Amino acid sequence: MKPIDEIKPAVTICDKSGNIVYMNNASMAVNGGNIVGQNIITGGCHPEHALRKLRKLMEEHETNVYTIQKGNVRKLIYQTPWYENGEFAGMVEFSLPVPEDMPHYVRNL
Repeated sequence: MKPIDEIKPAVTICDKSGNIVYMNNASMAVNGGNIVGQNIITGGCHPEHALRKLRKLMEEHETNVYTIQKGNVRKLIYQTPWYENGEFAGMVEFSLPVPEDMPHYVRNL
């Protein structure tokens, strides 16, 4: 078991072809089970507008950050490339629950 397996944020990792290669427990709970091996592009789990965005992120090795709300749960979604030996290896998605009363600080160094 890896320490990341049991953290609260959902972590999903795919390779450069879009095949899911890792999911932690939170990711499996959100996605209805273990779908390691499924392709995020061809697997049918994303609507067309999301697929266009994912393809662009993967082609251009970009980061995408946004917030969503499902029911009463707000989340920060952070999608970013990962690299192996300096070469693009795929994408990582972090899905972090955001509390309604989360403080925000402005720090001046």
